[in-house]
Amino acid sequence: MPFTPDSQLNLLFSPDLIPTAVREALPNDLHVRPLASDDYNRGHLEVLKVLSVVTDPGIEAYKTQFELMSAPSGATPVSPGGWSKAQAYYVISIVSRATDQVVATGTVFIERKFLRGLGSVGHIEDIAVSKDMQGKKLGLRVIQVLVAISEKVGCYKTILNCSDENIPFYEKCGFKKKENEMAKYASESPTPGRL
Repeated sequence: MPFTPDSQLNLLFSPDLIPTAVREALPNDLHVRPLASDDYNRGHLEVLKVLSVVTDPGIEAYKTQFELMSAPSGATPVSPGGWSKAQAYYVISIVSRATDQVVATGTVFIERKFLRGLGSVGHIEDIAVSKDMQGKKLGLRVIQVLVAISEKVGCYKTILNCSDENIPFYEKCGFKKKENEMAKYASESPTPGRL
């Protein structure tokens, strides 16, 4: 499959948010860009399988999720005195120019807060690199892009959760271990009113 240029894709957000320095740090046979609405056909879900179980929702449900993620959410102040809708989800793909397939991906979503002068926090999630492309610093490049996007849209910090074995990698990316993660999955919920 020939490489598809950004101009021919329906992208999740403007590629201008991706730093030139990261683009230039990638090998020439790879391209970083926002997620495209048809990355389902480029193996986006296959790459995510390195993280967890991925159920194939079908292309129509994938495209619906893409549209939901591209929709503005919340409002952001704009000078002077106006408001604009702000995007909340930024998913990126690193694509092979030779195969036009996704080889790495990651997400940063923006949480709007009442703290820190109505600040925002970037949450990094779903960092995945296909098994055959691991060890080539693609995870680092994904993190660099997502942190840059978080900062460009005004977040005062960028956070993520990871396993203990991934702490050294994220420390190399500039993150510091702070506090603890807790999780409660919906399938584990007690019957309402019975704590």
